[in-house]
Amino acid sequence: MENEKQSPWYLYLVQCANSHLYTGITKDVARRFSEHQQGGIKAAKFLKGKGPLTLVYQELVGSQSQALKRELMIKKLTRAQKLQLINGHQ
Repeated sequence: MENEKQSPWYLYLVQCANSHLYTGITKDVARRFSEHQQGGIKAAKFLKGKGPLTLVYQELVGSQSQALKRELMIKKLTRAQKLQLINGHQ
């Protein structure tokens, strides 16, 4: 359990085929993106049937609490601001 607490959290953005952006957090971006692509029970409902999906951004955040706060902040951004983040990695 202690090792689990020390694992860093990441924020990521996925772009759908229709150009919509999805924001999420995880400890393992590759695994989580794979779950979204497979469209199974663990995939986000928002992403089902909207492939192909592209992982367009990820950043190391730290703790789960920090990741949740960062996710909320990103979700409040406009599409233009999200694209600026993706393109500028700011």
